[in-house]
Amino acid sequence: MEVEGMDEEGTSSHSGHLHRREDLQKTQQDSECPESSTCVENVYVDKKAVDKLTEGLLSHYLPDLQNSKRALQELTQNQLILLDTLDQEVTKFRECNTLLDLNSLFTEAKFYHNKLVSIRKEMILLHEKTTKLKKRALKLQQQKQKEVLEKEQQREKELERERQLIAKPAKRT
Repeated sequence: MEVEGMDEEGTSSHSGHLHRREDLQKTQQDSECPESSTCVENVYVDKKAVDKLTEGLLSHYLPDLQNSKRALQELTQNQLILLDTLDQEVTKFRECNTLLDLNSLFTEAKFYHNKLVSIRKEMILLHEKTTKLKKRALKLQQQKQKEVLEKEQQREKELERERQLIAKPAKRT
């Protein structure tokens, strides 16, 4: 790995670029960092070494990070496609439920239509029966009136006959 290469490079540059506190005390008297070095917590690092280490670190991790970024973008794209597909499926299920609701409504409507038809038939039958009963009641009433009239006429005839049978005194002349 590059870490091993850096160790070799780091040990040679370590002694040349990084100084211990003892060496720093000598240079602190100068009170300024050299232009090609950076002061960080009393440790001097050569900018060229930092640049090389940065390049090495980037060259080591950047391809993996770019691959990971591409994989994440691909996963995100696939997730969006799956979400769209799932949304379409949910819409289809809702439409199916709506159709099932419509089917149940049509079934219920057919049931109540049949019920209404049977009630209508019953009402027609009842109307016919009541019409027949009214006609029969009228006939019976007429027959009874006829019988009462005939009895009344019969009784009047009998009374008239009885009157005629009653002896009448003869007229004297």
